[in-house]
Amino acid sequence: MNKALFATTAVAGIGIRQFKRGQSPMSERTALVHAIVDACAEAGLDPADVDGFVSYGDDKNEPVRLMPELGTKELCWSQAVFGGGGGGIAAAFGSAAAAILTGQASAVIVFRALVQGHSGRLSAAVMAHHLNDMMIAAGVMAPAQVCAMRAMRLFEHHGVPTSTAEEFVKACYYHGARNPDAVAYGQTFDHAQYAASRMIAEPFHLFDCSRENDGAGAVLLVSAERARDLRKPPVYLLGVTQGTEKGWGDLAENDVDYASAGFASVVRRLWRQTDLTPADIDCAQIYENFSAQGVASLIDHGFCGYEDAAEFVRMENLIAPGGKLPINTAGGNTAQGFIHGIGIALESVRQLRGESANPVPGARTCLLAGGPGSPTVSSAIFGSAAAFG
Repeated sequence: MNKALFATTAVAGIGIRQFKRGQSPMSERTALVHAIVDACAEAGLDPADVDGFVSYGDDKNEPVRLMPELGTKELCWSQAVFGGGGGGIAAAFGSAAAAILTGQASAVIVFRALVQGHSGRLSAAVMAHHLNDMMIAAGVMAPAQVCAMRAMRLFEHHGVPTSTAEEFVKACYYHGARNPDAVAYGQTFDHAQYAASRMIAEPFHLFDCSRENDGAGAVLLVSAERARDLRKPPVYLLGVTQGTEKGWGDLAENDVDYASAGFASVVRRLWRQTDLTPADIDCAQIYENFSAQGVASLIDHGFCGYEDAAEFVRMENLIAPGGKLPINTAGGNTAQGFIHGIGIALESVRQLRGESANPVPGARTCLLAGGPGSPTVSSAIFGSAAAFG
């Protein structure tokens, strides 16, 4: 176990502003400043005392430009995780923790902001990282097409039933329908709606795909010792890993384990670092750019294998309060809202505080998995005090 990381930093505050895509009433930077101020207000911390910022996915909000509006006294840590997809979301917490534990910063905001009128469409930004002449010549122009090819390998070669993708989506919509802050709040969702929705890229129907929102989210990380003196119960960072290994990455769609979500080495190091196993995880927030990649992420993390995926990835197993592993308990990227995944990080915190709209009774640990299928991916485990007390 890496004692340097385990429960030595903690989330002290969260904030989010979410709007319908293309309809934000405020600029991207203003939405982000509001989210940061909200996170600090939760913690009882003056926003001017935040001295570090970390983002991911090509966020365009350079921290130094936030200083006047936040009243920042001193900027000590300013960093972004490489990669255009959502693979860096958990890694951003690792960077923030590294800054705090080495004394380079004391209060770090992990954030992501996305307002179409400012940054354009996310899909275009993601593909800017991956498009090349070979893909363009083959007519591959969008993330849905790339992930659809990988999904077909998962279904056709490895024999994972296509029903797992639908079950994953149904679990997200079940939670979203019960979350007043979700885009799917109050909506019904069933097989007929799923099957009737238009095809985007085979095998993906519309409901298999995350759809973008405008907004911003912020998570305040401080030392565990400092968090215990702030307003909210600390949610501890127990472990975090990022990266990839040989045979995976930007390899022109020629990855060795093509149907996987790319977590093999990241997951090995995560379990080793924390001395935890899949059986120790009470709930999970799984970044799902597309449904099949969410299923692949569950397989990569060891909750099931190709052979028994159909048995495990069933809606009743994936929903709160009684499922074996409730996932995306606020609705996830598909049914909660999609500000490039920052919403699932906030739900990790809410779930462990007992503030989720879909609480998992007695939840002590929550997995946050970012960017399935991205060239680099990352995972983190958060825990309440009961997780190690």
